[in-house]
Amino acid sequence: MQLATSRSSVESTADSLRITFAPLSVEAVYALADDSANGAVVVMSGMVRNNSEGKAVVALEYQAYEPMALEVFRQIAAQIRVTWAEATRVVIHHRTGKLAVGEISVLVAVGCPHRAEAFAACQYAIDTLKHNAPIWKKEHWADGSTSWVSIGACEQE
Repeated sequence: MQLATSRSSVESTADSLRITFAPLSVEAVYALADDSANGAVVVMSGMVRNNSEGKAVVALEYQAYEPMALEVFRQIAAQIRVTWAEATRVVIHHRTGKLAVGEISVLVAVGCPHRAEAFAACQYAIDTLKHNAPIWKKEHWADGSTSWVSIGACEQE
């Protein structure tokens, strides 16, 4: 699937695209994706889990090149509007900073008139974000060591 390389006329002001240090709220993101034309809102919540590759994780630390990451978010939203033209709202919020186990690191929500399109668009958004956005994570292990996870490794999750 080819992504637009610049802002498109299909970009919507109804979209909410953010990178933030602040905690993310499923309820707030759902509300941003909600619209009376929706028959479905699909929300994907990514959170810090307590293990990776059999090792105990105590925290993840996210860093982003914000201007480029937000441009990738805009491209994702624009492509959703081309592929799933009836999509009403696209919400992509990602945290940066050090997050504890159980905290939400990313929320993606897509509102559409029909559930199949909402599911497909939401999956496209998170898969493309993980592959294309310049956002990196450092795993903090229970033994005190740390390890950066490459973008390519994130695709496997």
